Amino acid sequence: MRSALFSAENLEKESAQPGMRLQNSKMLKIELNGEAMARVGSMVAYQGQVQFQALGSGGIGKFIKQRLTGEGVPLMKLSGHGDVFLAELAKDVHIIDLEPGDALSINGSSVLAFDSSLSYDIKMVGGAGMASSGLFNCVFSGHGRIAITTKGTPVVLNVDAPTYVDPQAAVCWSANLQTGYHRAEQLGLGTLLGRSTGEAFTMSFAGQGFVVVQPSEEPPVQGSGTQQQQQQGLLGGLLS
Repeated sequence: MRSALFSAENLEKESAQPGMRLQNSKMLKIELNGEAMARVGSMVAYQGQVQFQALGSGGIGKFIKQRLTGEGVPLMKLSGHGDVFLAELAKDVHIIDLEPGDALSINGSSVLAFDSSLSYDIKMVGGAGMASSGLFNCVFSGHGRIAITTKGTPVVLNVDAPTYVDPQAAVCWSANLQTGYHRAEQLGLGTLLGRSTGEAFTMSFAGQGFVVVQPSEEPPVQGSGTQQQQQQGLLGGLLS
């Protein structure tokens, strides 16, 4: 049987080292020898002796925070020995190595998988106030690898000057950056005539670090301002 489908670029990538690597730009391969964490429903194939255990959001504390904020990662634990292939709606997959002392703030919808040696928590985005539905993010720290997804090829902005990004296009950023929200549209003739740029708020970044921006916008979290205020008040007790 012959076909371009069976070309070398489409064959399974083999390695002598366990861990995660790219099978291709849309698919992650984890050569499992122990444990790893992955987004629920992201497994597309596996070989070997692998067990899957649903973990919700990764513990009761994170589960409560996810219910209150709309942010978080529905997780499953992979354990055993074998090869696991993960993907998410044919999005582009990228691997980031975190070193001790690093911290990455990331939109939970962009998390595909991460080493069990990493830890994460759901934290309020500094300076957000009630300006936008994007109030909370997942902050990862520790030593290990994390695989994230983007809708299309992203740009990595080096924050060496004041930087402004659409909140729904911001995938992740250095957790040490100072963040804020401000109204992008100023009251003017266009607003008075009922016209809008469609960009009500932008997110600002300052300090030293990077921001990853995808060429597509995630849909905003649904919910009324009253619900968000109640959620913020309840979450304050959890985060304090």
